[in-house]
Amino acid sequence: MTANEILDMLLATLKTTGLYNFQWNIVIMWGVGAFFIYLAIAKKYEPLLLLPIGFGIFIVNFPLVPLMGHSHGHAQLLRVFYHYGLEWEVIPCIIFLGLGAMTDFGPLIANPKTLLIGAGAQLGVFITFTGTVLAGFTLKEAASVGIIGGADGPTTIYLTQHLAPQLLGANALAAYSYMAMVPLIQPPIMKLMTTEAERKIRMRQLRPVSRHEKILFPLVTAGIIALLVPSVIPLMGMFMLGNLMKESGVVGRLTESAQGSLMNIVTIFLGISVGATMHADKFLSWKPLFIFGLGLIDFAVCTVGGILTVKIMNLFLKEKINPLIGSAGVSAVPMAARVSQVEGMKYDRSNYLLMHAMGPNLAGVIGSAAAAGMFIAMFD
Repeated sequence: MTANEILDMLLATLKTTGLYNFQWNIVIMWGVGAFFIYLAIAKKYEPLLLLPIGFGIFIVNFPLVPLMGHSHGHAQLLRVFYHYGLEWEVIPCIIFLGLGAMTDFGPLIANPKTLLIGAGAQLGVFITFTGTVLAGFTLKEAASVGIIGGADGPTTIYLTQHLAPQLLGANALAAYSYMAMVPLIQPPIMKLMTTEAERKIRMRQLRPVSRHEKILFPLVTAGIIALLVPSVIPLMGMFMLGNLMKESGVVGRLTESAQGSLMNIVTIFLGISVGATMHADKFLSWKPLFIFGLGLIDFAVCTVGGILTVKIMNLFLKEKINPLIGSAGVSAVPMAARVSQVEGMKYDRSNYLLMHAMGPNLAGVIGSAAAAGMFIAMFD
């Protein structure tokens, strides 16, 4: 082998390395990935999601890594997760199955008025949709961005995959980021929107809910959703199936699997797949960054909408509702309900709002799914 051949071989080898193909814009994405990993580890903000999302962002932003492309006619590792999990809409539905198996609808059944709060908390979805259209997005893109304010990651993924799959990474990242930062975003809004007297309102203890009611609820709800917004029944049907398994008490092994191992597995695939979509070439442009900013406004307006709905309801109710639980009308379960509890106890240490807040929190899940179904019916 001649010296020139050796040099050519070394040069060809060098060209296969990340160092040769290095671009400075990927350093920014390393910082983004590291930031989400920091939030997960140091701040413990939704670590089950933000840790794999952050690592996905980090690892996919190295030159030539065989993760999200195709080689020799076959999809690479994370492309497989993304294709079968997100493009085929499997992962969001399985996550809803697990969420249903962990959910107690008792507070919502005991106080059905809280359904109105969940509906009112979708205010930001429609305001952001309008603003996004005016900003130059298509109707389908605007609908997929608007749903971020509901703080429901699986629903955001499901709707975006239907209407604007090119925005999936940015939308999912925004949705899960603001879900994780509920304890930072909501308290200032709650304080601004309420008086001290309102924050001290005590609510009557919820009535006991029978087992028969809890078994009938997922069946009746699934039927109503299937009739009114059939496009979201893959999500909500799995949600109600998981809840029915839990409340029936006869399929303990299935319920345990849905709550535990199955949920954990798909959460890993979801997080790393979402993160892997955030390559520098796609993320570092005006549209994804604009979406991230809009998501914050969207979430804030949804929080305001829930609180305003309670204040309007209190004009007509003899037994007043503490407006702090209005912020739980976004569907970040159960983080938003916990924030209502924490904020309430700052003004009255013996005022327990958690179970009351779970009603609008669960109503928000249904409300955001209904909004997504409406958008799909209109634009898909």
